Amino acid sequence: MESKHRIQITVNEEEHDLLVHPNRTLLDLLRYDLGLTGTKEGCDEGDCGACTVIVNGKVMTSCLVLAVEVDGAAITTIEGLHQGDELHPIQQAFVDSGAVQCGFCTPGMILTTKALLDEISDPSEDEIKHYLEGNLCRCTGYTKILDAVNNAVQLLK
Repeated sequence: MESKHRIQITVNEEEHDLLVHPNRTLLDLLRYDLGLTGTKEGCDEGDCGACTVIVNGKVMTSCLVLAVEVDGAAITTIEGLHQGDELHPIQQAFVDSGAVQCGFCTPGMILTTKALLDEISDPSEDEIKHYLEGNLCRCTGYTKILDAVNNAVQLLK
């Protein structure tokens, strides 16, 4: 029987002291242990971006990260992005731009956009496309998503 490992993480500014199996993914920990179902399981290979979270300021696909690897980390999921009862400006830009259709890719797109705008406050079109290339969408055709990122830039100025 595998022994569990104790990890301490901060998720959406809330501290957690957890015992996890060494093969438990961050995705499973977030969804099933902490009930944060905004992080989606898509391809389970790190190719679609549906499971994207921000770990210590960097975008990560949580399906490829073991929970024990993030011991001591600060993690942001889509549930931690809103500000009280208000949507975060990036979330609002996605809604206003019609960049939300089925919604499956939306959390990953929004968190990737946040990480981009935290790094580059006024990105070029090429920088936006490069940053989002790890996130797949099958509904919007990406035009509305690019519009949403550009609108978010304006909202955050």
